[in-house]
Amino acid sequence: MASVTTAHNPSSVWAVPQEFRTIYSHATELPAGRRLLFISGQFGVAVDGSLPPGFADQAETAINNVEALLASAGMTKAHLVKLHYYLTRPADAPTLADIRRSRWGCAEPPAVTAIVVSSLARPDYLIEIEAIAAA
Repeated sequence: MASVTTAHNPSSVWAVPQEFRTIYSHATELPAGRRLLFISGQFGVAVDGSLPPGFADQAETAINNVEALLASAGMTKAHLVKLHYYLTRPADAPTLADIRRSRWGCAEPPAVTAIVVSSLARPDYLIEIEAIAAA
């Protein structure tokens, strides 16, 4: 599927490191007339209500939740235009980057914000992902 967006990474802004070029853009442009989907923050809570104990499993489950919501709107990961990641431990950032590369890496990646916070809605939540998609 062709991207619905155009990534902007001009030479007038710091260069995105090579290892992040498939998972990060400084800005994402959306053509007029597109349908938008705003996805609330998704935790790593599985369909059955369980919460995996480790960061990687919670991150994968949170991504599964985002993808399920995209599917419910007739969209895919190719429609993502903006992602917000909230982590509770800075040491988990490299693991998240690896998971993002394997699951959501692409030639025209969305705009991204990743923030380390002191806690999320429950103390055992290690990640929350918000997303905006367009079709």
